[in-house]
Amino acid sequence: MFSQAKICLNREKKYQNAPTITNSGAEDKDMQVKVHYIGLIKSYTNTSQDEYELSKGTRLSVLLDKIAQDYDKQFVNEVYDPVKKEMKASFVVMVNGVLMDQLNGINTPLKENDTVILMSLMTGG
Repeated sequence: MFSQAKICLNREKKYQNAPTITNSGAEDKDMQVKVHYIGLIKSYTNTSQDEYELSKGTRLSVLLDKIAQDYDKQFVNEVYDPVKKEMKASFVVMVNGVLMDQLNGINTPLKENDTVILMSLMTGG
């Protein structure tokens, strides 16, 4: 009986200092993404920027769908078609200063604190 208690005690000590592994749901963790609207798009949104809270790993298309839903008809007609999942010809999207076409296009996965810029191809001033 004494030896069984000693074995149990040793097992407890063995696992007492073991690292704790938890499933914190990191894959579902929310992240913040900033969106800047430049040029003509700014007139469609009536703001120069927004901040969105998204699930980690959300694709650019999901963010653009949310923006289209928030800004409705004029944004959808002029900037982004959520049905076809494509930007209109005269507008571009950049993620952290890189054109989306140089990344994975509309399927580019977003990360915490990414900056997304929507702008027309030609802006003047």
